Amino acid sequence: MQAKPTDATATTPQALDGVRVLDLSRVLAGPWCTQTLADLGADVIKIERPAGPGHPGGDDTRGWGPPFLKDRDGRDTQEAAYFLGANRNKRSVTVDIAHSEGQALILAMADRSDIMVENFKVGDMARYGLDAASLRRRNPRLIVCSITGYGQTGPYAERAGYDYAVQGLGGLMSVTGERDDLPGGGPQKVGVAVADLFTGMYATVAVLAALRHRDATGEGQVIDMALLDAQVAMLANLGANYLVTRQAPQRAGNAHQNIVPYQVFAVADGHLILAVGNDGQFQRFCQVAGCPDLASDERFARNAARVRHRDVLVPLLADRLRTQPRAHWLAALDAAKVPCGPINNLDDVFSDPQVQARQMTQQVAHPHADALELVASPMKLSATPPLLRRAPPLLGQHTDEVLAELGLDAGQVQALREKGVVG
Repeated sequence: MQAKPTDATATTPQALDGVRVLDLSRVLAGPWCTQTLADLGADVIKIERPAGPGHPGGDDTRGWGPPFLKDRDGRDTQEAAYFLGANRNKRSVTVDIAHSEGQALILAMADRSDIMVENFKVGDMARYGLDAASLRRRNPRLIVCSITGYGQTGPYAERAGYDYAVQGLGGLMSVTGERDDLPGGGPQKVGVAVADLFTGMYATVAVLAALRHRDATGEGQVIDMALLDAQVAMLANLGANYLVTRQAPQRAGNAHQNIVPYQVFAVADGHLILAVGNDGQFQRFCQVAGCPDLASDERFARNAARVRHRDVLVPLLADRLRTQPRAHWLAALDAAKVPCGPINNLDDVFSDPQVQARQMTQQVAHPHADALELVASPMKLSATPPLLRRAPPLLGQHTDEVLAELGLDAGQVQALREKGVVG
């Protein structure tokens, strides 16, 4: 069951109604932040490079395909699925910020904005007179969020930052993947760009905190977000483990460093996840699995003991679980309130009744398609829910509209277009 196309004229109030975001970010970390703000009702103006000789213009991810959105005749468009997944609810304006008149347009937009988000390399914005200090001298209420690989300070500040490199440098790949002593062991990245995504979400939280401070005091501020910082922070319990012991955690494959049994097990017809989080759940699991004696064994009765004796316990459980098919175990363990689950591919995910009940896809009309289906926002707010108001924009789709809001008439816009200032 698919959600119906969203009514873009819905009058449901949104938390960030009236907030304007000037978005000079591209690829994923910055756009993920601004998409979240847009979902909450902010007017996000996405600044993109105009197309020109030798380059197609726009956010790089517009060309990161296939797959590409197909038009009504079934032909590939220039809209990559990657771009569509991170840019809903935004307006696209093409401006060449290397041009002095383009810089003037950005300054005029920043004067009318509450928030600016950018992810240029350290120092690049100053070259164009668009750095935080320059913008905030003109508009002290402006919140400027700069997202880089390594932050505005430190010996790596001038390096370009990429999610993959940060997953390695920030330690995530040292604890991701199969154990080194087993087949397939070795460094492994996570399947999605989690350093980018976490940075985008941390940036969203920081922006909202700064917005609350601005509304209370009248003063904006500068936010310095780094992929590496976010990656180190998201090590969570493993980072804490290291700081307590000064022993670097090793890869554990599909097992958990601190909880047993909490991993993938083979069953008669495939695999399942067993996620026993406490001793009571372990006792119930042992009853279901027909091995109640293990729950009373002093080697396994408490989680700390199970962690110490995992090499003994896990093979015993694996032998039990191989005796029945997945459906049997999932039904029996769920009835006993023992956390478990299947390992789904994305076809399974989007056909899952719980995912459908939570309306985790939505449709919106797009210039190339009557109903573009997108992943929905996961935020469920009772009074100010996120709304899918706009499809991800075509390159420069709203240039004339936004420039008219700045007071430029059609002739002025055309003159800028002829100079290559706007697309």
